[in-house]
Amino acid sequence: MNAEQVRTLLEAVAAGKIDPDSALDTLQFSPFEAVGDFAHIDHHRALRNGFPETIWGEGKTPDQIAQLMQTLRDRGFLAMATRVTATAFAAIQAQLPDVQYAETARICFIPAADTPSHPGELSIITAGTADLPVAEEAAITAELCGFKVRRLWDVGVAGIHRLLSNRDAISEADAIVVVAGMEGALASIVAGLADCPVVAVPTSIGYGASFGGVAALLTMLNSCAAGVGVVNIDNGYGAAILAGHILRTANRLSHKTEPLC
Repeated sequence: MNAEQVRTLLEAVAAGKIDPDSALDTLQFSPFEAVGDFAHIDHHRALRNGFPETIWGEGKTPDQIAQLMQTLRDRGFLAMATRVTATAFAAIQAQLPDVQYAETARICFIPAADTPSHPGELSIITAGTADLPVAEEAAITAELCGFKVRRLWDVGVAGIHRLLSNRDAISEADAIVVVAGMEGALASIVAGLADCPVVAVPTSIGYGASFGGVAALLTMLNSCAAGVGVVNIDNGYGAAILAGHILRTANRLSHKTEPLC
């Protein structure tokens, strides 16, 4: 349950529309629930942090992922697993026919029964086509969490005119995720053009001296454009959640009446 759902439930109890036992039944799976003998689902994650728990698919069997997704779906949450191969998805779908798959992003999911719609637009920018799996992981994550996403693919610094032709899209964004491998310079350039938060994602794309994304990571960490936030190598999911927190916080602050400083 998210905060608004809990508030609605408590108001219904206070108004006498729902008896306490029914409310208790609704809350009985909080704060966590055991799934088989291998995991515990955190049902209070969305209540605490604003976003529900997501399943890390790599290293789990298809049966384990299916059990976890079914538990999340049955409780009304977004059921989402990252880093899932097409082969694993086929096995999961055999158990959960309603599961969907975003192949490029390697995400399988069942949307929440009531997906929130958050204000603001998140632009996701990639340096090259090889960065798409990480960028799509960020894009699909953000969309499943209720954010509007604009995709700007293959606009890296090797052809800077491609990026500059999207200047309007950059200026209209409320937050930006930049996904780049090789030397990772794209994040600095975008941050020098944008007046909104920029989250940089280094990818493991590149020749040997890129050291599996370490070169791009260091470039982004050393950006001369102030205020660039950097997540771990290939972490599109984490970038989307960070950008989502930024957008949600900005919306919350905009509804406060007192001065911010």
